[in-house]
Amino acid sequence: MTAFAGKNQLEKLFGDGKTEAVARIIKKAAPDSRRLLVVGCGSGLEAAILSQELMIEVVGIDLRGNFDPRAASLVQLRKGDATHLDFEDRSFDIVYSYHALEHIPDYRQALAEMHRVLTDTGTYFIGTPNRDRLVGYIGSKKATLRNKIQWNISDWRARIQGRFRNELGAHAGFSSTELHNELAGVFTEVEEITLIYYLTIYSGHKRFIRFLSKTGLGRFLFPSVYFIGMK
Repeated sequence: MTAFAGKNQLEKLFGDGKTEAVARIIKKAAPDSRRLLVVGCGSGLEAAILSQELMIEVVGIDLRGNFDPRAASLVQLRKGDATHLDFEDRSFDIVYSYHALEHIPDYRQALAEMHRVLTDTGTYFIGTPNRDRLVGYIGSKKATLRNKIQWNISDWRARIQGRFRNELGAHAGFSSTELHNELAGVFTEVEEITLIYYLTIYSGHKRFIRFLSKTGLGRFLFPSVYFIGMK
């Protein structure tokens, strides 16, 4: 396995517009980074695409260890616990964790571990589902329309019962304020980039997205919230 996967090699196997757009945000914010850790990498495909786009070494960890063999042949993927990262202090220039924190019961310990493995000038990118959302799962590629309807009904049932929280088993995520406060308790710099994320992902609908943000409707209509900052 090479230190990072070559772009031409990966282009034959992988492609995802959203991850590629996120990589552009990362490249702009942390252009001189050399090593990135994906916490909660799932199959590893996202880690492989990030390596492709950023041309840096990418390591992914996930509790299940159910990795795509193609991704595992191109980037380093490990079975591991986000609350006990098996890496030395200050090992990574970037820590990336999208839609994983809400699945970790001791998420504060996971954040502390992400802080520990970042270099002193390192950058983190963290996103979760938006707990204030009215509708979710819109961008889920592997879900059918029926799945999305069922999941949203389940979410609303949990809301009505007062159980729409991660610790109670719901795929709730965090509101913008909740996630900001949790990150501010660990990192020195916290900046929300939810608007930037959606403007980048849906570049053909910038006017509508800006309208949602300006009017405050984005708080309820953006399915997820995203933050960036330094250690």
